[in-house]
Amino acid sequence: MTIPTLGTLSGRKLVTDLQSFGLQIGEQTGGIARKGGAGPSDHKTITIAGQTVMVPVYTSGAQHSPFQASPPDQHGTSMLLRDGRAVGTIYFPAAPRFYGLSTADGIPYWKIALLHGRDTLATTVHQTCIRYADRRTSCQFCAIGQSLEADRTIAYKTPAQLAEVAKAAVELDGVRDMVLTTGTPNVVDRGAAVLAESARAIKAAVDLPLQVQCEPPRDHGWFQRLRETGADSLGMHLEAATQAVREKIMPGKATVSVDRYMDAFASAVPIFGRGQVNTYILAGLGDSPEDILALAERLIALGVYPFVVPFVPISGTPLENHVPPSAEFMKSVLAPLGRMLREANMKSTDIRAGCGRCGACSSLSAYEQ
Repeated sequence: MTIPTLGTLSGRKLVTDLQSFGLQIGEQTGGIARKGGAGPSDHKTITIAGQTVMVPVYTSGAQHSPFQASPPDQHGTSMLLRDGRAVGTIYFPAAPRFYGLSTADGIPYWKIALLHGRDTLATTVHQTCIRYADRRTSCQFCAIGQSLEADRTIAYKTPAQLAEVAKAAVELDGVRDMVLTTGTPNVVDRGAAVLAESARAIKAAVDLPLQVQCEPPRDHGWFQRLRETGADSLGMHLEAATQAVREKIMPGKATVSVDRYMDAFASAVPIFGRGQVNTYILAGLGDSPEDILALAERLIALGVYPFVVPFVPISGTPLENHVPPSAEFMKSVLAPLGRMLREANMKSTDIRAGCGRCGACSSLSAYEQ
């Protein structure tokens, strides 16, 4: 039994359903997984119909999903079941080879950067944020401190460490791009400075497209500096579409308003190029489909790629019991958004580096076809 390709209606529906419901797996599944951390997490990487995607497995909702994976064979191949009926085969990719290496001072490479999707390397340069420790200001979905507390990462990755790991990931595992994100260290450059020095070091070591991600810095001159140090694309993540939802879910980050983000986008697009500035939008936090699509229309008009993903509640956060968006909700957003992107000739395949290019956390790219 073969799963239909993601370019077909049934293929898009299957992946959208999987990312909304999650997947029940056994304890010995193996493969690549993420628990806690700064971004979408509590996932496992699977390859389905030739596409590598991230599917929630460690959430409470996934434990009741209609989807189950049989124990994989020695090659990582498993049968995907829905309500007990076989749907087709999926594959759990093995851990990349660079995970087996360590720095000279004994830090495992996987504590410095992780593989996302098929071939994207990602890291949180500063695994801390000025807002995280105070729930009056922190983003309620964020788990940036969890992986640090669990000793799955280190607090600060130096430029030299990042360059070393990036070079190895390219040479050993064919990594094609890298994402550098950060907790917000201050309210002035908001992380742009540390990203610039990291990008410069990586580019000196290996020819690898880079996306840097931070909140809009006060001085928009940072956009040109980031470009000059080697950043190929830029992510500034709104997370939610409306200011009201942002103030409720991320009270600290919401002090940088939607309007200020739009001003920053308008400054950044001429420097990085149309489609090379992206924003992450978590569907299911309280915005309606109409809210998300109205914002997406404004973003596309500016030349910004709106990467819409289903919200995944992470264990241990204030939103751990928040109900994720239904598959129907996601389709009501992704189908018209895919059409908008096609008509604007702005597609994920044209993004040089970053979450939109990787596309593993959303089925949006399938709706662009």
